[in-house]
Amino acid sequence: MAETPADRVFLVVVDETPELRVALRYACRRAKRTGGRVALLYVMEPPEPQHWETIGDLMREEARQRAEDIVTGFADQVVGATGVPPILHFREGGRREQLLKLLAEDPSISILVLAAGTGSEGPGPLVSSLVGKYVGSLRIPMTIVPGSLTDAQVDAIA
Repeated sequence: MAETPADRVFLVVVDETPELRVALRYACRRAKRTGGRVALLYVMEPPEPQHWETIGDLMREEARQRAEDIVTGFADQVVGATGVPPILHFREGGRREQLLKLLAEDPSISILVLAAGTGSEGPGPLVSSLVGKYVGSLRIPMTIVPGSLTDAQVDAIA
């Protein structure tokens, strides 16, 4: 069955890098223009093993609350830009592994949007691994937006 614009879901991985704003703006503009939606994925690092389960549970709960606080701000931006609340995904584990797992599990996701880092370290570990070793495991297109683009530049290409 052919995908309709309303079925198009643009997934953005939420992290704390400066280039996230570029990926998010691009995804929002594309979703708005095509009648699609934005989905946000936040991956929490698992807590260090603890001797007492209660401490581990508390650490996990605090990490989840922090993740929800971070994602809420970005979700508000999505609503402001598109008029539609984003689809939210929270996972625990390694970022790349959880992203690939989500893509395998959720057929509604149509396009992965990432922004490349602008520092001397390269595009970032997630982008590097996905365009390298793991590119063959993706079932959807991936859009990599230069992280140094201005809002005007993003608006012009999206």
